[in-house]
Amino acid sequence: MVDGVNTGPEASVSGADPLSTRAPRGPGFGFWIVMIYLGARLVTTGLMLLASAMSGPDSRFGVNPGLAPFILGWDAQWYWLVAVNGYPAELPLTETGAVAENAWAFMPLYAFLSQAVSLPFALLSQAVGIPFAAWGVGGFLVAIAAGLGCCFVLFQMVRDRIGDTAALWSVALFASAPLAALFQVAYAESLFLLWLLLSLWCVRRRRYGWLYLLIPLMAFTRPGVLAFALFLGLFGLWRWFRRDREPLGRTEVVHILALGGLAVVTGFAWQVIVGIVTGDPGGYLATELAWRRNWVTDGGVFMPFHGWFAGAEFWLRSWGAPAGFGIAAAVVLMLGAAAILLFEPHVRRLGVEVRLWSASYLVYLFAVFFPQSSIFRLLFPLSPLWGAVATPRSTIWRVGALAVCLAGQWWWIWNMYGLANMYWQVP
Repeated sequence: MVDGVNTGPEASVSGADPLSTRAPRGPGFGFWIVMIYLGARLVTTGLMLLASAMSGPDSRFGVNPGLAPFILGWDAQWYWLVAVNGYPAELPLTETGAVAENAWAFMPLYAFLSQAVSLPFALLSQAVGIPFAAWGVGGFLVAIAAGLGCCFVLFQMVRDRIGDTAALWSVALFASAPLAALFQVAYAESLFLLWLLLSLWCVRRRRYGWLYLLIPLMAFTRPGVLAFALFLGLFGLWRWFRRDREPLGRTEVVHILALGGLAVVTGFAWQVIVGIVTGDPGGYLATELAWRRNWVTDGGVFMPFHGWFAGAEFWLRSWGAPAGFGIAAAVVLMLGAAAILLFEPHVRRLGVEVRLWSASYLVYLFAVFFPQSSIFRLLFPLSPLWGAVATPRSTIWRVGALAVCLAGQWWWIWNMYGLANMYWQVP
């Protein structure tokens, strides 16, 4: 290994340099990535159909609902509402006068892109006289196409660090992960992840120009671009302290500073837009907190990092743990995550960009999120770490990891879509 790049026998399935531009014998890597992804989507479809067949009358989706209600379920309904009706000019209020859950919590890019993709299907619906949710078809296509794009970018990101074979295993684990159903429901997660992976790839290759487009795309797809601002700040510091090993030119410094500023501005832009349209400067934050009030009595108050401590207390009380245990649990969780990113050798092999992004995103989650059942979905942007899981060369390990992924996928689909009748069964 030279500077974190794998040069051992697994550097390529053909034994060649993993960065070689020569085409491998037989089908290329692109073919295998597509086959892996399509195979994983067939498995996920089968699991969703099984969950539908087992769904009972207590489920929010009803008895044997089929795939369409799953695709358009939960938050997909909000994106659909945004595409059809836009955003409310006045924030809706509850009976107590607090801001109620509303569409402003959902960014516009995925909703309107799905609407554009759905137009041919809407025309087809009118032509054949059979009504169906054309927007759902568009949302599904955008999500599944973005997921395939993620697989290609993830492969390119990790192959020079862990080799071609391990990179293909990374794609297989990613495509079959416990949250893989997000590639087949009308959620913005896979589209956001595509912009994110492309951005990390550009940073790794020092191609900063593309980020002036990718950062706004991230910002208006779903929340999280402020974590990217933190990542750029940490990356800039890392580049400064290592400038003796890799020269740091003035142009690169300007790019990092400008892009960090762009990420901060676009990260707060949606809050400003909500305030201008609704006349309530705190409208976006109040909208986000509307969901938190379903869990804790002080959910209408936001303080950085408070949500995790309150959430830890909530869950530990629910499980019968002693009061006051929540703070200790949250601190142990944060320290454990930091130790993995700093010292775990397989994570270190993925490169500083993946590690700094993962740390930045975890800090962002700890600062703004209240941990509830959606935490699994909100960990989706940490997907580059699948490269670390695939790095050990043991076939038993990799097959076992894949089996765990599929078991976790079934658990998530069954609870969030098949059962979907408890407060902790919300994706």
